[in-house]
Amino acid sequence: MTHTSFALPRWKTLAAAAAAATALGVAPAAAEFPEREIQMIIPFGPGGATDIIFRLIATEAEQHLGGTIVPVNMAGAGATRGSRHVLEAAPDGYTVLASHDTIALSQLAGMVDYSYDAFEPVALLTQTINMPATHADHPVQSADEIAAYVAENPGRVRFGMIPTSTDHFFWAQFFDAAGIDMDDVRLVGYSDTGEQVAAMLAQELDFAMFNLPSGGSHFEAGTFRPLGVAHVERLDAIPDVPTLNEMGIALEHATSRGLFYPAGTPQEAIDALAAAFGAALENEELRARIENEFGSVVRFLAGDGYVAFLEENKAGLAAAAENIDFEG
Repeated sequence: MTHTSFALPRWKTLAAAAAAATALGVAPAAAEFPEREIQMIIPFGPGGATDIIFRLIATEAEQHLGGTIVPVNMAGAGATRGSRHVLEAAPDGYTVLASHDTIALSQLAGMVDYSYDAFEPVALLTQTINMPATHADHPVQSADEIAAYVAENPGRVRFGMIPTSTDHFFWAQFFDAAGIDMDDVRLVGYSDTGEQVAAMLAQELDFAMFNLPSGGSHFEAGTFRPLGVAHVERLDAIPDVPTLNEMGIALEHATSRGLFYPAGTPQEAIDALAAAFGAALENEELRARIENEFGSVVRFLAGDGYVAFLEENKAGLAAAAENIDFEG
């Protein structure tokens, strides 16, 4: 996947000014926006990586925004309850969606009739890098051995996934990149990541997609083995695990978290919120927590750069969806 970076002078000016004011201990000057608290709708339950990461960044962003951001968990309906709430909210800048790739995944799976373009994209904030993994006793030692293992055991190799979720698409993209016929594998569905972890511990699965938040403790304990990193470079937390690209598997894959306003939200609000979150992510302590505690990388994009990223992201997911039987 080709990444697009960009910068907008106004954003840089706003973020720099906010950061400078904070460094000098000077409160940001009063602005027309925001005049009241902003509700940040998180379409997942409390306590997961997505919930915690957004809350951490929002707390820091408040210092640069000069207003209050109130996180609201609104789980249900495969994360579409929260996204639809924001879709239908007043476009006044006071309701924002904090979500990830599930917005496009839900449309591609036929769960909803809207995707990224139904919203006003605000900013990409972080990416959690995904990776194939197995249990410690499995004979496969690295991702580039999976194709041969499937060929030797057609129809018997079990891959865990949550139907229509990130890992469902991950495997479709991995199989394509690794030259694996989906008819030769068994995709086993689970309701959540916790069930997949339990199944892997019981060695009921051959492979599952994990990341550092979901599998890091097991990697450290040696009960699970990461087989490759779907990123442009190795991760500092597991430096001995090569990237998929290093193994000849052309796949970069991450859970990309960002902010979205209802369509028609004033540009003033979009710019102000993006600038506040951009300035928040300059905080080195916050960046360290995101990277070390949650196995994620800070990647801030806004404006046209974020729109281009979302278009590319959805194109890749749409290509993978062609190989997925969502009713099967």
